[in-house]
Formats: sequence, C-alpha cells, structure tokens
Amino acid sequence: MSTNTQRKTPTFVKDVMWPQVDIVDGKTTVEQALADMKYKKTKVLLVEKSHDHDEYGVVLIADIASKVIAKDRALDRVNIYEIMNKPAMSVHPDMDIRYCAELLTHFNLSRCPVLDNGKVVGVISLTSIVFNGLRIA
Repeated sequence: MSTNTQRKTPTFVKDVMWPQVDIVDGKTTVEQALADMKYKKTKVLLVEKSHDHDEYGVVLIADIASKVIAKDRALDRVNIYEIMNKPAMSVHPDMDIRYCAELLTHFNLSRCPVLDNGKVVGVISLTSIVFNGLRIA
C-alpha cells in the first residue's frame, strides 16, 4: 500500500484577491458612496486613514442597509465615517487561503482588505476563495 507524501502547493491570498480597491474619504456621504459602489459594481468600500497612526475602515452594503436604510436616515446627510467598521480586519497577501477562509468565517466576514506593509493592495472575499482558490486535480 503506497501513501502519497507529496504536499500540495498552497494557494495564497495574493493569488485570488481582487487588486482594484475603492478607497473613500470618511466625509463622503452615503449617497455619494452608493453611487460610486453602483458604478464600480462593488459591495465594499475602504475608508481612508485620517492620519498616519489611524487605521482603515470598511463599509459593506449590509452596513448601509442596516445602519441607514433600515433606520430611515437620509442618504445625503449621513457620512461614511458614521457607519464604517473600524479598524478593518485585514490579511497579508502571503496568507494561505485556508487560514484566510477560517479567519473570515470565524468573524462572520464576507470580505476584508489585503494589506502589505500597511498599504492596501487588494480585497479578498469568501467568494473569490471558494471559486478561484480551489485546485482540482
């Protein structure tokens, strides 16, 4: 009986992440942010750091639905910084997607930014991990 001792080469976050990142200023209104999201066909916006020692924020479609629309707040009177989640959990581009998937599901996240040396280089989602990260032999 032979055993297969060959290890699979891991797939990394950088292999399946989305490299285009939409970063907005925290003072952007939800109305402006939604227009941007619709135009770019994205479900996530990163919120720029306000100073060097700050952290990135993140706003998802679900945040807009629950914190603005469900509460009947005016889209043009709410700023993104009021509804963002901060600090945004992030992962490194060289993280194995198995660990990334575990991290995202543990914290009930659908996506998060990918940071390399403090700079945003992409966004990773469970969808991209599942559809693009599987290597079928």
